[in-house]
Amino acid sequence: MFSPLTNKNYARLFSAQIIALLGTGLTTVALALLAFDLAEQDAGQVLGVALAIKMSAYVTLAPIAGGFATLVPRKPYLIALDLLRAAVVLCLPFVTQVWQVYLLVFFLQACSAGFTPVFQATIPDILEDEAEYTIALSLSRFAYDLESLISPMLAGAALLFVSFNALFAGNSAAFLISALLVFAASLETRGLSSAPVRVIDRITFGVRAYLATPRLRGLLAMSMAVAAAGAMVIVNSVVLVQGDLNLDEEWTALLLSAFGFGAMISALSLPRVLSHVQDRTTSLAAGFAMAIALALGTLTSGFLMASILWFVIGVSYSAVLVCAGRLVQRSSTTPDRPAYFAAQFALSH
Repeated sequence: MFSPLTNKNYARLFSAQIIALLGTGLTTVALALLAFDLAEQDAGQVLGVALAIKMSAYVTLAPIAGGFATLVPRKPYLIALDLLRAAVVLCLPFVTQVWQVYLLVFFLQACSAGFTPVFQATIPDILEDEAEYTIALSLSRFAYDLESLISPMLAGAALLFVSFNALFAGNSAAFLISALLVFAASLETRGLSSAPVRVIDRITFGVRAYLATPRLRGLLAMSMAVAAAGAMVIVNSVVLVQGDLNLDEEWTALLLSAFGFGAMISALSLPRVLSHVQDRTTSLAAGFAMAIALALGTLTSGFLMASILWFVIGVSYSAVLVCAGRLVQRSSTTPDRPAYFAAQFALSH
């Protein structure tokens, strides 16, 4: 499962991803506390607007960044965005108005919209063997799910000794370490991009090329299935547990853990599964499993059954996302890969 880590360049990039994820998790907790500090009872509204800004930045700016990423060397590009993210996060402890939070969140997510797709596009260039790349995708998915469990615990432990503003400093340090690890990796881009020269054509190149590829249009449909199931888990878990079942908030955490556990089990199992089963079959089976789980959810009223359904959704959710990386990698050439991954990043969001 950890064989890709024998590649020093991938090991450095994976370490950069882990550290940046943990730092971002600290900021997620700190941002909630900052919102309450500034707006108190309206903190939920502040966070809602901040999340809307985040998604708007992802959808609108990722294709632009992906189009222009083909013009510059990837290593300086990624390092610069890591440094910008470190600087923006370091400004958050000094805000005094809600609008300042919105502005900094926009800049932070704009940098992430530029960084993440190019970072994702770099991995298949380092791990050219598809089996190794599949394991790397699974490790990445596992890291995302594990971070959602570990970051709140780290933040809680840190808050016993420091104020929530120190969490922002921790995230800034994480981005700086990420930049150093990217600097230590050897990143090469081979071949010439087929992206057009005109600015407007370059901006839209990734999305147009993505939508012109039949297998990626199918992947976009699967992304809609993932979004539907994911929205149910994210939005309605608390309603189901504390509203319909009248249980305490600890049970909400347990239900969400069932989803996360399913996603992690799936991520660890997929490299072996995909060596025997086609991506199309795996994705379609996962999509149908999510649909069936949601349908059964309308018939159940118990916590145990809900936990089983959430586990199934987690397994299926992770399966589609791992297959997505493989499909985008197969559909793109090395120099154009950032544009394709940026399109996937924007359209799936």
